Amino acid sequence: MAIASIGGGYQFTDGNFEIVMGVQAAPQTATATATLTVPQITGGILVGNPSTSAASYTLPTATLIDATFTNGKIDSTFDLTIINLGTSTGLITVVVGTGITAVGNLVVPITGSAAGVSGAAEFRFRKTGTAAYTVYRIA
Repeated sequence: MAIASIGGGYQFTDGNFEIVMGVQAAPQTATATATLTVPQITGGILVGNPSTSAASYTLPTATLIDATFTNGKIDSTFDLTIINLGTSTGLITVVVGTGITAVGNLVVPITGSAAGVSGAAEFRFRKTGTAAYTVYRIA
């Protein structure tokens, strides 16, 4: 589907079909060690800046996530990318909340670190039951 060049709607002819457009709210932010809110993890992008100190970002409980996604079905998913702007030893460690199981490395490296030059990590949350999620490190 191409984006219409004038006005709203869709363009079904001679358009650029390689562009995929969606809606992305302004990224959420966090700095020092904190318990994240549901909006911070469901907004798609979280920009963390723990400066030069390591930080732990604790995920909200699965019950709080369920309270937001009241119609969520088992195997429903959402993704979260955490970008780490920290420097020096400013690693971010994601800590699971009650009802969440982790699969994979939950440390988000700083840009240019030996642990990963990207300074970002991508996570997929999958609903596995009532007040139960698994978070997977996928990139």
